[in-house]
Amino acid sequence: MSTSFPIRIIGERINPGFRSTKALFDQEDLPGLQALALKQAEAGASALNVNVGARAQTDPAWMATVIRAIQDATDLPLSFDFPTQAVQRACLQTYDLAKAGGRLPIVNSITEHRWDLMDLYGEFRFRVIVMASERVQDGRALPNKTAEEIYTTARRAARRLIDDHGLAPDDVFIDLSVSAIVADTERLNRSTLDAIALIGADPALEGVHTMGGLSNIGQQLPARAADGSDLKHALECAFLTLAVPLGFDTVLGTPWRDYAPLPEDHHVLQTYRQFLEQSGSNALRAVRRLYKA
Repeated sequence: MSTSFPIRIIGERINPGFRSTKALFDQEDLPGLQALALKQAEAGASALNVNVGARAQTDPAWMATVIRAIQDATDLPLSFDFPTQAVQRACLQTYDLAKAGGRLPIVNSITEHRWDLMDLYGEFRFRVIVMASERVQDGRALPNKTAEEIYTTARRAARRLIDDHGLAPDDVFIDLSVSAIVADTERLNRSTLDAIALIGADPALEGVHTMGGLSNIGQQLPARAADGSDLKHALECAFLTLAVPLGFDTVLGTPWRDYAPLPEDHHVLQTYRQFLEQSGSNALRAVRRLYKA
């Protein structure tokens, strides 16, 4: 695996949000998609996230063709990244458990506001990625911004999956949003890290996984940090350097990126630590220090 951290990586590249993958989808290049799946598997992915975009709603046969092609190329379990029950049902019907060596697929992602996806659990068996970034309050979906809000939502959702639906803790992944620091004036990164610590310390959540996507953290920042390093990649590693010891154990990411702990004197890690303690304009000033010598 292309990481020095004790984490699993769910490969994120089968997604039209990546320009090169979108071209494969536009050209209906199944061998190209198979090669992309195999590349992620060979780089150490433990599962592959699959998102074919809006076409999943209008052309379920195409989506099924993609799923079968990927399963012909690799035996990794698949994570289906769609918010609607009809699309998830079509994915789960297509998924070949035997080709994945008996390993369950993953439904990505459920929220308290989209709990109807769990109606499928009586018909199929699967693992679950549940989002802790929003909660339902007075019938409305509201964003979680504090560590306590994130943790309370995560605990409530995870226990509901375990107690009411019978999932094993190992089949529950709590997705904690990793915000772009360029727009984080409300200490959302700090809240995420503190929530990971709260979840990891809760005996009622023992065995449950905490995870997140890292690609947002360096959005809209220059390519290079003040010390010349790859800024976005260094930020991803800085987050993991702090999060993994707290219990963060799964990444939705690119398997061939070399995720590794940063030394304490690394410029990006030091500046990220300073950023975490700031809010408002002070947080933005800390961000600028990342790429200004």
